[in-house]
Amino acid sequence: MTDSTNILEEVLLWKALDFATLRQSSVSFFDVGKTETPVSRWARAQTRASKVGKGLSKNEKAQILAEKIWLEAIDPLHRYGISLNRYHDVWCNSESSQPFFYWLDIGDGKEVIVEKCSRSDLQSQCIKYLGPKEREAYEVIVKNGKLIYKKSGVCVETVEGTKWIFVLSTSRTLYVGQKQTHHFHHSSFVAGGASLSSGRLVVSNGDLEAIWAYSGHYRPTEEHLEEIISFLQDHQVDLTNVKKYSIDDDVVPDKSKISNESKGDGTK
Repeated sequence: MTDSTNILEEVLLWKALDFATLRQSSVSFFDVGKTETPVSRWARAQTRASKVGKGLSKNEKAQILAEKIWLEAIDPLHRYGISLNRYHDVWCNSESSQPFFYWLDIGDGKEVIVEKCSRSDLQSQCIKYLGPKEREAYEVIVKNGKLIYKKSGVCVETVEGTKWIFVLSTSRTLYVGQKQTHHFHHSSFVAGGASLSSGRLVVSNGDLEAIWAYSGHYRPTEEHLEEIISFLQDHQVDLTNVKKYSIDDDVVPDKSKISNESKGDGTK
């Protein structure tokens, strides 16, 4: 079975579970007679979200979205997860029996405004979730040790002063693109699905110079960094002078500084 077939099946499964979860989270739960405490509501929601994430892949190393982001994934508009969580906290502490999305957009909470996130920000900060065809433009392969966009044949080139992110999918397909705050994040590449590795990188004319394990959406560990390192090694990428970071301080990297540092032992 090809990677593209696996990806398509994964996305279709995600969409089906997405719809089922959203339906269960919203209007169909509106008729539930019993009352719940905020703690029990949150626990029930977490359990449901966890099952959705784990259902995407049988790979034991797969990593699902951080729990503060799952609302973003099941929201039809994919509004930014952190912003949704600010409203979700208000809902959890309310006495409303209405399900969260119903409460937020239609019900008792539709007039609520959270101090750190206005309604206009909530509605405008929507994360792009790529479909199978859209995702093709971000797929990267390795050719002669260089990172190249499969569809266009163009070498990956990160722009200094901007943040470039990657995700290694559970089918071991690499995606690379420029981060756009509140619009294009790590969750964009695989539509909120599970990943093996995620982070940031610096690339010049297809040559990898530095790589970070960093994602607010997936919270990767050093183990997840090893997954992308293993992938690159398997594809004959020379990592001798590549700077490798297990964590990231979210500061835009300076290419000239990385170039000078890479003359050392390639680690930090």
